[in-house]
Amino acid sequence: MKIEGYLFAFIAAFFVPVTIVYWLLSKEPAGTALLALTIGLAFMIGYYLLFTARRMEARPEDRGDAEISEGSGEVGFFPPHSWWPIALAASFTVTTVGLVIGPFLVAIGAGMLVVSILGLLFEYYVGINRSQGLTLGELDAIGESPTSNRKFLGE
Repeated sequence: MKIEGYLFAFIAAFFVPVTIVYWLLSKEPAGTALLALTIGLAFMIGYYLLFTARRMEARPEDRGDAEISEGSGEVGFFPPHSWWPIALAASFTVTTVGLVIGPFLVAIGAGMLVVSILGLLFEYYVGINRSQGLTLGELDAIGESPTSNRKFLGE
């Protein structure tokens, strides 16, 4: 995480003179404020990454003597597909159109937003997809059976 922390620290340090030069040449307060917020955001992320890197053991990416094979292994679970982002976009659209048309449509859109957010959040915890994030060994360990014997839901 040190490389990422140094990258964000460099970005924060880079935007300090950019902000000063921008203010001196333009005297425009909105752009200067946004550049100052950019410095703060990059500094916060860089500080967090560097602070966290000190408290954990060095990753292979952070060591100069590391081998490529040290970074191998399971990276994580990446869901193959989901219909919930489409529902989320539709409910956000209804809510936004409701701001123009009337409050009744905002209420309908807000209800749709709640359902869409909960559906996206709990998609891999309930129903037919509940075991897609687990390996067969993990399913055996907790005494569950896979919800589907197909690789993907659409096959």
